[in-house]
Amino acid sequence: MKLGIEAARLLAAAECCEIEPGLSDAEFQRIEREYGFEFADDHRVFLAAGLPVSEPPEEGATWENPWPNWRHGEPEAIRQQLDWPAEGIVLAVKHGYWHSAWGQRPADPDDALAEARAGLARVPKLVPVYAHRFLPAGAGSYGHPVLSIWGTDIICYGTDLVDYVNHEFDDFDAHTPEGWHPQATVDFWRDFLSST
Repeated sequence: MKLGIEAARLLAAAECCEIEPGLSDAEFQRIEREYGFEFADDHRVFLAAGLPVSEPPEEGATWENPWPNWRHGEPEAIRQQLDWPAEGIVLAVKHGYWHSAWGQRPADPDDALAEARAGLARVPKLVPVYAHRFLPAGAGSYGHPVLSIWGTDIICYGTDLVDYVNHEFDDFDAHTPEGWHPQATVDFWRDFLSST
């Protein structure tokens, strides 16, 4: 609970985006039912404290609205953001990537894509926090590092939600102690960080 509350306080203090009243229990239930996941506890508390919804768009930004607007956002846009991590891996598979957990890569490209999609359907779900920054889903879990995901280029962008808000919306170097090397805590996704 403390992580979510502190992250919300830091974001509000940064004055970098519009923040609407937080999500209600009924809204969380609707969102989780509609999109098929449960928020991690710290992510839930963060969004209950206040719902970040917009900021001035940056030129060339991937998302016009990087904060997922869980209350009034277009369902297709939210689904695209939810699908971003898996779709990035699928694109990499089209260009030759193959995860060892999937066994032998099929010779036929269509079969390889089908097998990769089936494998990705079984990995832990990630939930967008902001643009291509994600937290693992899962009620009863908290304190996961925030992952920055661009295809198979995956890094930790904060040791937890509080550290992430400091890194994203304040001076990254000021909040990065020497030897800072957080590791992902969820299966599959942590495989991409093994070299850090």
